[in-house]
Amino acid sequence: MRIAGIVEESVVDGPGIRLAVFFQGCPHACPGCHNPKTHDFLGGTEMPLEKIVEYMDNPLLDGITLTGGEPFCQPKDAYLIAKEAHKRGLDVFTYTGYTIEQITEKNDSDMMTLLKISDMLVDGPFILAKRTLDIPFVGSSNQRIINIKQYFENRD
Repeated sequence: MRIAGIVEESVVDGPGIRLAVFFQGCPHACPGCHNPKTHDFLGGTEMPLEKIVEYMDNPLLDGITLTGGEPFCQPKDAYLIAKEAHKRGLDVFTYTGYTIEQITEKNDSDMMTLLKISDMLVDGPFILAKRTLDIPFVGSSNQRIINIKQYFENRD
């Protein structure tokens, strides 16, 4: 998988202390993005799943965050990371520039598998005109923090 970087103990990429995995490659290229180096799909570094899993063996972690770049551009790899996190009792907080409606409308089985293994989703593109520092864990006020289990329970 192509990774832009890893933060071993982040407190800004979701609740608690988190392992933040930054995926390389993003089709959104939001103006004002704070991670523009992650946009190029050919940038970053190839990293095996086993290397990322090693970082999860930190007893201080509350969970992991899949961010980017765009994790939904590498949904199979992101799913494998999330699966390993759940095996260790860690929750999964996933960021995406897509809205949850866009993801579900695509009806892509790999994207849906990643969506459903995520515990929480921050969705929507970063919009510079809506930038906010007042809402924890989002960059702009259009972005939503969605509890995935509740989202699917309410759809049934």
